[in-house]
Amino acid sequence: MNAAGFEDLETQSRYAKHIAPLVRQMPWVLRVTEHKDKPAPVLVVKERVQIWDEEPGVKARRVSTSLRDRGFLYGPALWRCRPVLRLILAEVKDGLGIPLELHQFIADKRLSFRGNLPLDTEAGEKLALLFKLQERVTDMDRVELMAWRIERCTAEEAGYWWSRITQFNEAANRWAQAGLRVLLGGQPGDPAVIEMLQQLRR
Repeated sequence: MNAAGFEDLETQSRYAKHIAPLVRQMPWVLRVTEHKDKPAPVLVVKERVQIWDEEPGVKARRVSTSLRDRGFLYGPALWRCRPVLRLILAEVKDGLGIPLELHQFIADKRLSFRGNLPLDTEAGEKLALLFKLQERVTDMDRVELMAWRIERCTAEEAGYWWSRITQFNEAANRWAQAGLRVLLGGQPGDPAVIEMLQQLRR
């Protein structure tokens, strides 16, 4: 296995030819990496944003793009949510509608792959929602429940909820995040969390 975690040459070649080139094009990216202060691996979801030249008296024009971190997932939350992550990644397609089969890169139990995976808008916003909402939630049942319910959201719902927790001022974003944690993950200690979780698991 090489440094990126590829178990065979066929997978390595497919990644290099068909997946890696899309990393610079797709609107979101999932980076599988390591941080010295966090248990490995660490998943980082990044959004591609437009950088504009806005000189006074000159019409604004796009000059470049930049990837911005939108959330992290690691440790127990990552391992509890991995089945859901695989479902979301399995739906990612290229511009021709051909599945990229990204779920194979987090298939092994050690999650040995290291690198970048291109994401479409739906997958990016769903992962960003999950990564952001699971912050400071210590009950892994609630975290997993949020993951399953986010996975079942439509693309429009995911986009709406992502905008609600990010596009306002700090206080409004924080309140929206708190409310959405309850809406998707229930109240701490509520026995209905386990009941709903058992219904949603596949």
